[in-house]
Amino acid sequence: MDKELDSLLDKYRHMQGNTIAILQGVQNLYQYLPEKALLRVSEYNNIPLSDIYGVATFYSQFKFKKPGKFQIKVCHGTACHINNAVRISEIIEEELEIKPGDTTADGKFSLDEVACLGCCSLAPVIMINEQVYGNLDDKKLRKVLKSY
Repeated sequence: MDKELDSLLDKYRHMQGNTIAILQGVQNLYQYLPEKALLRVSEYNNIPLSDIYGVATFYSQFKFKKPGKFQIKVCHGTACHINNAVRISEIIEEELEIKPGDTTADGKFSLDEVACLGCCSLAPVIMINEQVYGNLDDKKLRKVLKSY
């Protein structure tokens, strides 16, 4: 962990206003912002930890919880919404016993609701990691989940 993080920090060492870029790099390394990494960023750049958290909590792109092995994104854009995206979310929450923003206890799944996945013609849609599943109904969704 430390070598990769230090390499990232060295890359941005002499750049003004580098906090967002560093946080994006940290999240690319770990898929979220681990507290240990944020402490290292604070020490390395002599930036108060509270300032780093201030930036990270302002932008919704930054995550503070480790995501599951399978990251599920449920589209709630207009096309998906009118094609029952709310029901799709409810089924996932029931089947996996998690809420949006959470990860299952075993670390296998995490769940997020997103504004749009850009697959409107396939509404309603979910994405698991990089795989898109569309035209979902209750039965098809449960089958997809069981395949993981």
